[in-house]
Amino acid sequence: MSRPANPVTIPLADYSPRHFLLTLVEGVATVTLNRPERKNPLTFESYRELTDFFRACPFDDAVKAVVVTGAGGNFSSGGDVFEIIGPLVKMDTKGLTAFTRMTGDLVKAMRACPQPIVAAVEGICAGAGAIIAMASDMRLAAVGAKVAFLFNKVGLAGCDMGACAILPRIIGQSRASELLYTGRFMTAEEGERWGFFSRMVPASQVLADAQSLAREIAQGPTFANTMTKRMLAMEWAMSVEEAIEAEAVAQALCMTTADFTRAFEAFANKTKPLFQGN
Repeated sequence: MSRPANPVTIPLADYSPRHFLLTLVEGVATVTLNRPERKNPLTFESYRELTDFFRACPFDDAVKAVVVTGAGGNFSSGGDVFEIIGPLVKMDTKGLTAFTRMTGDLVKAMRACPQPIVAAVEGICAGAGAIIAMASDMRLAAVGAKVAFLFNKVGLAGCDMGACAILPRIIGQSRASELLYTGRFMTAEEGERWGFFSRMVPASQVLADAQSLAREIAQGPTFANTMTKRMLAMEWAMSVEEAIEAEAVAQALCMTTADFTRAFEAFANKTKPLFQGN
């Protein structure tokens, strides 16, 4: 269960991952889970590689936003039954704890990644796949998409990879409880109504719409977007008074950027600001 000796240190545009597809266009990195014949399940290796990718994102200024999707009409069926669940039943407590901490590291890396993450969810999105969607900053659903936190179905608790902390904040305590206790699928319509998905679109459009949203974000003020993501995460553990003070400091820092000046000058000249990320 040890981590790879050589995490990502090269520019992500030149990085060729082994366990997913990666493209970088107009500041948007698109991560595609790519085992379509099995509905894109995760393995020990893909967990690690995804974690290393998100940990590398803060060090590549060319990446302004990230889209996560799946190949072949499905997002992800979760952990591979034969490559993950099979070996887990043979492990001792030490090995199992190492595994559950490793999977949690992926969510930590996504939350710590300064670039906003958009999930384009199509077809089946279950187990750890549902967690990856949950850990993203925004989620778009294809018509017919289905999301399930399946841990209960395999004899496990719903408290996996931060689900009990994050999911109630997105859809509310009662709805999250229902999904985590039953493991049932949430339809795209329910997910949109409950706030899990920002919107629902035809399957043929979901990736393009997610990339369009990510490009819109990428064209914005990078430092300010990073600060927004950081504050959204930090303020979970703050009182309103503490949050207001933290936002005062964060906004003052944003006012020192050249992008803030560019926005003022563009407004004064009645033109659209061209943000440069500094």
